[in-house]
Amino acid sequence: MSTESSHPPLLFTIISPNICAPMSPSCCWFLVFVAVWWLPLMLVVAEDQQRRDCSAKKCGNVSISDPFWLATKELERPCGSLDFEVTCNGTISSLRSSIPFNNGFKILNISYEEHSLYAIDLGKLDVLHANNSCRPPFPFYNTSSKLNHLFRIDPVNLNLILYNCTEEAAAGALARQDRGLVHTRMRCENKWEVLVRVGVPHDPSGHYASYALEGCAAIVVPVPGSSAGANASDYEGLIRDGFLLTWERPRKFTRKSSCSQVRR
Repeated sequence: MSTESSHPPLLFTIISPNICAPMSPSCCWFLVFVAVWWLPLMLVVAEDQQRRDCSAKKCGNVSISDPFWLATKELERPCGSLDFEVTCNGTISSLRSSIPFNNGFKILNISYEEHSLYAIDLGKLDVLHANNSCRPPFPFYNTSSKLNHLFRIDPVNLNLILYNCTEEAAAGALARQDRGLVHTRMRCENKWEVLVRVGVPHDPSGHYASYALEGCAAIVVPVPGSSAGANASDYEGLIRDGFLLTWERPRKFTRKSSCSQVRR
């Protein structure tokens, strides 16, 4: 048999008569008070941890872990920055858009080592097969404008540009065979037509004025860098292939750091 003696739990050690014996009765009552106060607190902490399960999870084939976190009905408090909140719809994981009421991004995969991920702009998918979803002004945005501030489009991507044109402007641009434009199947209110071009290099400053067409509103959509030389008529496949994003880890908010910033 082992000669080691087993120790009672901490709670019972605190209120043990052996500890209080050499002390005054008031000391014993104080220790009992501490134990009574401490037990409910620990139960609350344990319950809070159950409600705030921030462990790594999976949605389909995508692993979700810090700084990303999966929003669930049971989760009563966020596990981190709202920019990294992931929703799971069946097997589809997605990030929210920075623009309210605008569809965000479907996550294809995440590299935690390289701080990058492949994603698809869901707003662009919605209009690919819609016959009357584009109303002037263009109802969707440059993909870059939908990103939250800790995410960036990687320069390795190329760009696809969609043009929402009047019938006259579209006919004129196609007649000139203007810079590889292709007519799409999308139409807007039977008055506007959508053209597309591909292979546009990424510009970190976001200046694409040289690709503007008179009479057309344009949006810029990143596509894989491997799409160089692709035919513009394959615009649907290029959008579905997604693009590469990079992300920065959010800063941990602490009361100490916030106070030091105020003093400055």
